[in-house]
Amino acid sequence: MRAYSRKFGEDEDKWAVTGLVHDFDYEKYPTAEEHPFKGNQILAERGCPEDIRRAIMGHAAYSGVPRDTRMAQTLFACDELAGFITAVTLVKPSKSLREVDAKSVRKRMKDKAFARSVNREDIVNGAVEMGLDLDEHIAFCVEAMRSVASELGLAGIVPVAGAQGETAEGAQ
Repeated sequence: MRAYSRKFGEDEDKWAVTGLVHDFDYEKYPTAEEHPFKGNQILAERGCPEDIRRAIMGHAAYSGVPRDTRMAQTLFACDELAGFITAVTLVKPSKSLREVDAKSVRKRMKDKAFARSVNREDIVNGAVEMGLDLDEHIAFCVEAMRSVASELGLAGIVPVAGAQGETAEGAQ
């Protein structure tokens, strides 16, 4: 969200907060009847701006709230894709975003058993709604995530010399 906000000349902090809080209610209210509706109520009670709440509501296609702003479209387009890119990264030997590109993400998208809970249709439709080529959107998101790979825990693991099957993180 931050990277796209910069690209579009939008409020980076507002977009970042929207991306960070959009699923805050999911663990407690995971059903389509409750999420993101309960979260929207909580945010409204706490004075959260309407545009943030509408974007959050719109990220759930079943909410009936149209994605009529660039922020709402971007949240929808990045939501499933960010999780999918993370899953692709975690199956790489190094667990590093350095090994991930649009081609490797697209290849995994074809495997319906891989990260089966990720809605591939939402990934495709998100790019379409933003007016972007899917490969370009994926590449942009991979690069954006690479820029914060350490914070995401996706900077990779470094093998310990001489330790078979062990990593620096796993060594004592």
